[in-house]
Amino acid sequence: MKYLLSILTVFLLTNFTLAQQGAVSGTIKDSNNSPLLGVNVSLKNSAKGAQTDINGNFKISNLEKGNYALIISSLGYKTKEVLFSISTNEHIKLERVTLYEGNEILNEVILEGERRNKFSRKKTAYVSKLPLKDIENTQVYSTISNEILKSQIVTNFDEALKNATGIEQLWASTGRGGDGAGYYSLRGFSVQPQLVNGLPGLTNGTINPANIERIEVLKGPSATLFGNAVSSYGGLINVVTKKPYVGTGGALSFVSGSYGLNQIVGDFNSALSKEDNLYFRLNTAYTTAQSFQDAGFRKSFFIAPSLSYKVNNKLSFSFYSEVTQAEQTNPTFLFLNRSAPTVASNLDELGYNHKLSFTSNDLTLKNPTQNYRVEMDYKLSDTWKSQTLLSKSSTSTNGYYSYLFDYGILEGNTYSRFINKQNANTQTTDIQQNFIGDFKVASIRNRMVIGIDYFNETQTNNSTGYAFYGNVTPNGGSNGDNPFTAEVEDDVFPLSTSGVDAALASLGVSNLKSKYHIYSIYASDVINFTERFSAMFGLRLDHFDNKGALANLEDDYNQTTLSPKFGLLFQPLKDKLSLFGNYQNGFTNVAPQLVGNPDEGPQSLKTFTPEQANQIEFGIKTNLFNNRLNSTISYYHINVKDRVITDPSSPFNKIQGGEVVSKGFEIEINANPINGLNIRAGYSYNDSETTKSDNAQILNKRPLEAGPETLYNFWANYEFQYGILDGFGAGFGFNGASERFAINYESTGEFVLPSYTIVNASVFYQAKKYKVGLKLNNALNKLYYKGWSTINPQQPRALLANVTYQF
Repeated sequence: MKYLLSILTVFLLTNFTLAQQGAVSGTIKDSNNSPLLGVNVSLKNSAKGAQTDINGNFKISNLEKGNYALIISSLGYKTKEVLFSISTNEHIKLERVTLYEGNEILNEVILEGERRNKFSRKKTAYVSKLPLKDIENTQVYSTISNEILKSQIVTNFDEALKNATGIEQLWASTGRGGDGAGYYSLRGFSVQPQLVNGLPGLTNGTINPANIERIEVLKGPSATLFGNAVSSYGGLINVVTKKPYVGTGGALSFVSGSYGLNQIVGDFNSALSKEDNLYFRLNTAYTTAQSFQDAGFRKSFFIAPSLSYKVNNKLSFSFYSEVTQAEQTNPTFLFLNRSAPTVASNLDELGYNHKLSFTSNDLTLKNPTQNYRVEMDYKLSDTWKSQTLLSKSSTSTNGYYSYLFDYGILEGNTYSRFINKQNANTQTTDIQQNFIGDFKVASIRNRMVIGIDYFNETQTNNSTGYAFYGNVTPNGGSNGDNPFTAEVEDDVFPLSTSGVDAALASLGVSNLKSKYHIYSIYASDVINFTERFSAMFGLRLDHFDNKGALANLEDDYNQTTLSPKFGLLFQPLKDKLSLFGNYQNGFTNVAPQLVGNPDEGPQSLKTFTPEQANQIEFGIKTNLFNNRLNSTISYYHINVKDRVITDPSSPFNKIQGGEVVSKGFEIEINANPINGLNIRAGYSYNDSETTKSDNAQILNKRPLEAGPETLYNFWANYEFQYGILDGFGAGFGFNGASERFAINYESTGEFVLPSYTIVNASVFYQAKKYKVGLKLNNALNKLYYKGWSTINPQQPRALLANVTYQF
């Protein structure tokens, strides 16, 4: 009886104590009275919070008596703050809280605690220029969240993109002027990363991941909303940067690894004035890394200040910027001959020593880059808002650039080195004015964007010409015999700045400046005929005004293009399962060309309509088990037509008759089967072929830019949630590709790069304020290559260690 009374007393005291605790609960809905899933609900200045369920409900318990501020936020919606007071043992019920759709500026809140499916963040205002959920968007896209980048200890942009389904690096960033960023294959076409926060943001180098909130890889031709200057027929890559949020905090991280890698990253967010809703965030990084080859390095300093100012409930401003100072040796690819038969058809026959760089650390390129964006948002009414955007970019190349090319003149596998001194700059300006509405017409919901876009690009090139600078063989041999001279030379070509400068002294310097303008107007409307059935209509009117080289008035031309877009979507299970189909368009402006027999008189300029790409796609999207399983399965068919080719009936005439067909399917899965376990998996197959061409070299062959036919990726990350192992975790994954052609022309034959599967793994410990981790890249030390008429060896096994402190 004595023990029973003691237990009963403890039980009553415990219940009496808990009874003194209150709670707050409620339902979050959008302006259409639909419940919102996954909304972050947190107590201001507290670690307590919750997320809404499939019905929009939330509850936060164990609250003491007092006054509170509830911060309610979701990507694509305007953050709301709700004040309430709670008495002893009181349960506050908020019957309905409405979040209104808007842009993401000023609205990003970091919520401590567990969030389901961390690898899937598919609510974005950039993909459609409207705040659509992925499951109600007819376009397919992959989102690489900041969480997956942190779990993999990602230190460069190429590693980050491996998490997107169906994308493969063709070659790494070369740093050269004009197009020095990395090239990637997407749905059979090459693409470069040229968008930052939905606006043009160029680089001749690599993008620093320190300021990446997420990466969005949009699939298929996307010219209707974004134009052709920043997208390709395969899609586009949009980098979403970190933005100021309400509160004070940050992190300091250090990564050290194999091949001289050292990277320190800082992130700091604070209020400049809480009363004025003025917040500032600074992300910065300093990175140094060496090559696994006998020479090569990269070092960079990156800083990204951003500012947000909410004037009132109607008006807000944002400023974002990224400034990079980088220096590197350019990777010296082996360029295969594109006209003569290849001596070797594979790597074994080539005898390539992959540890040779064929350069020196004395020959470097500098790539200073600046991107600036200003945004103003104004709420015109409960149904319309105005969004004014300005972006400016400047990227430069200064230093020595070299390449190795097999001209097929000298015996054996001999590659001639050519080198120049680069001095180039590219500047862009983009101005957009968008009007975004969410309204009803006769009870039918419309979500519409109407926009005006002006884009300008100016390129300046004051580089030297290219000088022959010796020959090399893949196994390390060298000689000085110039393939373009009759005599046999045996000169020595030292890989030093003084030696190269002497070879370039007699060459001229370019004095080229070119410019073009694009004027566009576009509109897109998502119409909900019912809650489950919707259609999307889009159209762009694009006027291209090419000034060409400013010193040459005869190369000017202009073209006007219409770019349509259409989609249908049906949700058999509301917000859980959707069936979709889309038609998407892309285009490329085509310069006039001279036609006519020169023996019969002066040739004349013939104008053309823009080259067109049209995609048909259909598939399914899922969001099942209370956001624990997100998946997309789709089939696409892209037909590129109107490519300018030689007229079969006359060699002196040009017609638009060339065609390329690219088709395939993709599967992407993001899963959170149990708390603590997050999985990302993807598989893609692509079949591309040049079906019509005047060039017999490529007819009925797979384009080299199409990359491998098959790609796959997988990453799983588990963190223990309870017990003595609480906070410990591990990750495992792999990436792979089928074999691909480095060269495949009728006259050259084939050079095949082999298939590969790369295994990666990690272990970590996560505490409240800090995290430590180890990551092993290419754990099996696989020797593999990538290329696009080139041979580019990839990094062997590398170990990385990371320490992060959060405050």
